Amino acid sequence: MKTVHVHTGRPYDIFIERGVIDSCGAVIRRLSKAEKVTVVTDTNVAPHYQWRVLNALAAQDLQTNTFIFPAGEESKHLGTVSALYKTLADFRMTRRDVIVALGGGVCGDMAGFAAATYLRGIDFIQIPTSLLAQVDSSVGGKTGVDLPQGKNLVGAFHQPIAVLIDPDTLNTLPDKFIADGMGEVIKYGCIKDAAFFSFLEREDALSNIEDVIETCVSVKRDVVSRDEREAGERMLLNFGHTLGHAIEKLYGFTGITHGMAVAVGMVMMARAGEMHGVTEAGTAERIVRLCEKYGLPTSDSAALFDIAEAAKGDKKTAGSNINLVLLRKLGESFIHPLPVSELEAFLTQPSTGTIA
Repeated sequence: MKTVHVHTGRPYDIFIERGVIDSCGAVIRRLSKAEKVTVVTDTNVAPHYQWRVLNALAAQDLQTNTFIFPAGEESKHLGTVSALYKTLADFRMTRRDVIVALGGGVCGDMAGFAAATYLRGIDFIQIPTSLLAQVDSSVGGKTGVDLPQGKNLVGAFHQPIAVLIDPDTLNTLPDKFIADGMGEVIKYGCIKDAAFFSFLEREDALSNIEDVIETCVSVKRDVVSRDEREAGERMLLNFGHTLGHAIEKLYGFTGITHGMAVAVGMVMMARAGEMHGVTEAGTAERIVRLCEKYGLPTSDSAALFDIAEAAKGDKKTAGSNINLVLLRKLGESFIHPLPVSELEAFLTQPSTGTIA
């Protein structure tokens, strides 16, 4: 078993091991005084893993309940969370009890948000079953839901008490969702680890999946430990996300996955950085080739004006500015505040000023 310790205000461990999903009951017994556990999952994941989790919980004499929602980003809204609150209340969950998030990023975000807000905060455990959730969204304590105006606009920081990553759950994922997760994997190489980026170019990530997951969560662990609430360095984890979220919004959060949209956003930002002379020449092309290797798109047919307009509602705006993440070179990133009104021009025209 690989174990990564996360040093946040409320420390916890990430356990990476094939079959670890069957240990969830023992982990809850060790870490909490819970009597009841509600498992939150979706219609895609439940048929594969719901009973394994419920059996593991029952083996520890824990009372269990299940909340199953329709799979997909379109379910990630306050209406679904409201229905989850009703389930928790009807089951008479208390502050000592635990929510288990069994699924991908949508499930983890919503279950975590419910845990952060029900009874003003109860414990939860992440059991991510998608590659994207395993390498990124299950770690760091960001929870939330979407609004029609944009992605993740309502949420809270709420750390889990443990994350259990079972790489075997990836075996039931369609290729589309493996590619989705690879968008976030590539991001880590772009912003923090040039050697890891080269490894992904040279080797097959899926043949080395446990090491890939450990590398990604370790990078995120280090960043989150230094900046838990995104006051500075943690913003670097948003490379490609400002434009990626805008693209997702334009498509109504359907038809393009998060990781695919982020891949397009990363390429766009790398090209803008090269155009402005702050990103090493050839960086964007390397990102394009690596994204294509793992089945990710590198461009989108949406009009640049529309993408820029959609990005103006992103939660990374601060007053009249938006915080863009740019690369100096692969493995080295920085934050560039930009007036929101200048975003479209920044993506298409060389600047006359100096970028730090």
